[in-house]
Amino acid sequence: MLSVSNITKYYKDTLAVSNLSFEVNDGCIFGLLGENGAGKTTTFRIIMGLLDANSGTVTLNGEKIDYKVTDKIGFVTEERSLLTKMTVKEQLTFYGILKGMSNEKLEEKITYWLKRFKISEYENRKIKELSKGNQQKVQFISAILNDPVLLILDEPFTGLDPINVKMFKDVIMEMKNTGCSIIFSSHQMEHIEQFCEKLVILVKGKVVLEGNLKDIKKKYQKQNIFIQGEFDKEKVKKIKGVIDIKENANQYIVKIENDDCLDEVFNIVSKGKNITKFVVEEASLNEIFIDKVGICYEK
Repeated sequence: MLSVSNITKYYKDTLAVSNLSFEVNDGCIFGLLGENGAGKTTTFRIIMGLLDANSGTVTLNGEKIDYKVTDKIGFVTEERSLLTKMTVKEQLTFYGILKGMSNEKLEEKITYWLKRFKISEYENRKIKELSKGNQQKVQFISAILNDPVLLILDEPFTGLDPINVKMFKDVIMEMKNTGCSIIFSSHQMEHIEQFCEKLVILVKGKVVLEGNLKDIKKKYQKQNIFIQGEFDKEKVKKIKGVIDIKENANQYIVKIENDDCLDEVFNIVSKGKNITKFVVEEASLNEIFIDKVGICYEK
């Protein structure tokens, strides 16, 4: 289990992270979200032992994180950290040795993962000769070669097409199921919703929202009604609790404050023509993120 307790970090007079605390249990995927400059990268570097916090502690399975403990951590950075003049095999061997892996184990793991990610044919190619997607695969493999107990993923799907995104997702879920603790950061909220059980949203280093994703969505009462067909939109707009109506492709999206006005909306829509869809859904994490971050900047 990773435990981050009350960490604060300043760069001279600039506050980067303020009194941040969270835990990531074994076999849990935790979301760390925020705009660029929110403090995510600083937090990752403190967890990795690359930066010292001004106050607070970070432990992995009860141990303070030092170079010995970092051998148990995998880290996929948003900016690729590959040595582009090396071949794929040289790069992976280099990272494996840094993690203290034996030559025999390295050979076994490299062969397995290159085959799993369908890039065995590039084993002796230089990194700079690979596509962005294949470079990202090498980056990911380098982070999981040593079977980490903690895996930090910062925008792991950069440069990947949908087929390869699925490939990555399958491996991430396998690692979760074997007990690996995972921190996941992405600006693509749909990935966070698919993966993360708990999350924290940072704005300028401070926590503005935290908790179990299901509870967060339940407490955020705004909802969306997806409607296909023709109905009196002006009447619906006048209903107390209706925020907005937008047309999207072949349907309308009615945003409501809560379900108090749901029956009234339904009564009007049901009198419309060719109504083939009336579906009520919770607000997406993307909407919640924009709302919470926007409120903070307005203050």
